[in-house]
Amino acid sequence: MKKTLYSILLFLFYLTVPPTAQAQLLNDPAGMKLIQESIDHIYNYDFEEANKISQQVRARYPNHPVTHLLKAFQMYWQYLPIQNNKAKSQEYIATLNQCLAAVDKQYGRESTNPEAVFFTMAAHGFRALMYNYQRELIKAATEAKSAYNALMAGMKLTDKNPEFFFTTGMYNYYVEVYPNDHPIVKPVMFFFKSGNKALGIKQVDTATRVGVITRAEASYYLARIYLEQESRPDQATVYSSKLNSWYPQNPVYKMVYAESLIQAGRYDEATDEINFLKRYTGGFYPIAWRTFQGLVEEKKEKDDAQAQREYLAALRTPYDEQFTREYHAMAYAGLARIADRAGNKSQARDYYKKSLDITYYKSIIKEAKGYLNK
Repeated sequence: MKKTLYSILLFLFYLTVPPTAQAQLLNDPAGMKLIQESIDHIYNYDFEEANKISQQVRARYPNHPVTHLLKAFQMYWQYLPIQNNKAKSQEYIATLNQCLAAVDKQYGRESTNPEAVFFTMAAHGFRALMYNYQRELIKAATEAKSAYNALMAGMKLTDKNPEFFFTTGMYNYYVEVYPNDHPIVKPVMFFFKSGNKALGIKQVDTATRVGVITRAEASYYLARIYLEQESRPDQATVYSSKLNSWYPQNPVYKMVYAESLIQAGRYDEATDEINFLKRYTGGFYPIAWRTFQGLVEEKKEKDDAQAQREYLAALRTPYDEQFTREYHAMAYAGLARIADRAGNKSQARDYYKKSLDITYYKSIIKEAKGYLNK
């Protein structure tokens, strides 16, 4: 039952949670510029400068929901993964509560104002994801339902605010994809509005071009979709390279860019990105750069011994569910290929089974099942 509930919640999070920022396009151009500058500094890990600009936003819009959402957004990135920091995670939830209270005061309860819908969707979505990480599943389900209701309202507002192209496109794509990958949730699909994969991708792509607040999230998720679901790393590089050019100091965006290049066979270009990531010796980042280095050693250098060392080193660090889960799967698949070339078929099968236990990547699933079914 717990696994069933978790799968259903995870499905809801794919549909309703903007995992990072969803701020607000204000009618005031000067205020909008300040908000965008603050977000850009946060994305680029320049938190000191972001604080200075956020202070200007608070002075310009005292007690406005955007001030609380900006603070929560910065906390998310500055203390990533924030769920592992008990004190900061509590402060984060409290800040989101302040955002929702400010929405009620600013717009009234159940407001259909596009700004109110945006803030409500974001705050409930962020809380849902945090409660999910903390395994408070009942709270997470309640928050996800609230976020879902706001998302449905947002789907009617793309003509009024282009930022809704991102969330609408994500819904249209994942409401079709997720049940096929997770059949256990199909019985609840009766309650959800149907989607359209092709339209969803088109809408998220539109957000990368016309969205202001959502362009980074749209680019990130399109890169992930093309890597995970569509097995099109060439297309993933289109969007991950945008992220890298906009925010060259963001290690999460650097990870997806390096992965895209490697999966597309552009190993020489990936080397600089891997070297950048090697600066990060703590947290979950070593999983990424060791896996990437292993892939370069295996695929480009044809050095199985060195590749094996890198893969095993990557697996010694527990993965983060959101950001580095798939790099463990890649490391296991790499070890399986190396074992197979060494003639150890039994070990190769064991590694592929471990890879299948954790991966969502269609390319890895196809490779592992192809080997195991021989």
